[in-house]
Amino acid sequence: MSLNTFGHLFRVTTWGESHGPALGCTVDGCPPGVRLTEGDIQPWLDLRKPGTSKYTTQRREADEVKILSGVFDGVTTGTPIQLMIENTDQRSKDYGEIAHAFRPGHADIAYHLKYGLRDYRGGGRSSARETAARVAAGGVARAVLDMIAPEVTITGYMVQMGEKKIDRLRFDAGQIRENPFFCPDIVAAQDWAVYLDDLRRSHNSVGAVIEVVAEGVPPGLGAPLYGKLDSDLASAMMSINAVKGVEIGDGMASAALTGVENADEMRMGQDGVEFLSNHAGGILGGISTGQPVVCRFAVKPTSSILTPRRTVNEFGQELDLVTKGRHDPCVGIRAVPVGEAMMACVILDHILLDRGQTAGRRGRIG
Repeated sequence: MSLNTFGHLFRVTTWGESHGPALGCTVDGCPPGVRLTEGDIQPWLDLRKPGTSKYTTQRREADEVKILSGVFDGVTTGTPIQLMIENTDQRSKDYGEIAHAFRPGHADIAYHLKYGLRDYRGGGRSSARETAARVAAGGVARAVLDMIAPEVTITGYMVQMGEKKIDRLRFDAGQIRENPFFCPDIVAAQDWAVYLDDLRRSHNSVGAVIEVVAEGVPPGLGAPLYGKLDSDLASAMMSINAVKGVEIGDGMASAALTGVENADEMRMGQDGVEFLSNHAGGILGGISTGQPVVCRFAVKPTSSILTPRRTVNEFGQELDLVTKGRHDPCVGIRAVPVGEAMMACVILDHILLDRGQTAGRRGRIG
């Protein structure tokens, strides 16, 4: 099995490599009759594309998406949607020195041990460039959500860079698109700019934590045990290259809580049940409760740095390696729109699954 596909009913297959002629995805299971053009997808890709600030890789890619199938007269037909993004600024020569050497922290050695060969130009499929296809698919998912579930909104932002965290008392959603870090805390964003400049000058990199929140998610999405909404979300986020940890709601911090502290208490309000807290992140028993769905993931530091690192090559020789090329000092910055895209795909997939199983029927309270 090649395992390049995710989703149940709304299925996405990504294809292409970092330094190939193009990359993209095939989106299958999109309902017919959804208005969709390249212009609906492009704004999301513009948020992720490289070279938008000095804090991201200076590789210059327009990331212009082309719809090759599945749309007629600006409307989806219900058939597979093929999306293509051409690569236009590859510099494969930057990777000549690592054709046989394994970059520490990269997937090079794992690919070699599994397949006996690898595309060393930018990491091939293990490159963060693969995520452009996911963002394109997320643009399709958002277009469908706008039609069938317009109350759903999805917002991602960075809450931590290295050891530096935001102050949630200063949380301002209006600041998220106003700085290069997708940071909702303007004071933290200013601090991060100085911090990342120092790291770049010292030929180093740093990790980050991204939070993605979906509001307006209807209750009842997900299924017990093997079709849990949170397990599919965790799988989707963990599949993003460079992600090393995922949590829902309070996540790992819930281990430090008591049962009294952790339980999301309830009362009856004018519009039905109201939760008094959201430690569960909007999901109980694998099923959405109607509260905001909160997912958080950790992105490791970029492994491609100009500081020499000890390694070995395919011939068993030991050497010190400097990874040349154009790389993100904090790859977590451009992971924000990727996390939003994966959330959109998973939420839409579960809406379609739920409609197929329950036809929207719900239990009543009161």
